[in-house]
Amino acid sequence: MTGMDSCIEKVLFDENKISELVKKVGKQISEDYKGKKLLLVSVLKGSILFMADLMRAIEIPCEIDFMVVSSYGSGTRTSGKVRIIKDLGIDIKGYDVILVEDILDSGVTLSTLKQMLESREPASIKICTCFDKPERRIADITADYIGSRVPDEFVVGYGLDYDEKFRNLPYVGVLKRECYCNE
Repeated sequence: MTGMDSCIEKVLFDENKISELVKKVGKQISEDYKGKKLLLVSVLKGSILFMADLMRAIEIPCEIDFMVVSSYGSGTRTSGKVRIIKDLGIDIKGYDVILVEDILDSGVTLSTLKQMLESREPASIKICTCFDKPERRIADITADYIGSRVPDEFVVGYGLDYDEKFRNLPYVGVLKRECYCNE
């Protein structure tokens, strides 16, 4: 057991289950966007692993771009303030945009991004999340594509982090409380 593994209470999704989820979502997007000008926008840093796997699971032409935003700092709860650290590098006018996120939690970040990007006149904007945690939703937003729901626990791995740690776990697990207490 590694140092990171010792902080995991239980594994929710192993590598095989994650792969199945990604393939399912990629297949659905491929069907829905056939013949369209598809742009996947990865919301970094958390979505990097999901984005890489998802774009390989999509069987139609697509372009990609990245945004870096922050609403957490080093805590376990959103600050409620979304900061754009890196904006898109291309004009999205006329594109069918899918915002790709690791987890839809409070919804504050994605709600803010979606509103901001709608003003740039894309043909459409949808949201794709690997994991959905609806119990924590503050903003009025839902995902159009969801890999799976997760319980209202602090999950890490497969891009999901706590204070920039645990992103590189190949699975998704529940972080033990003692590994992030004192907040």
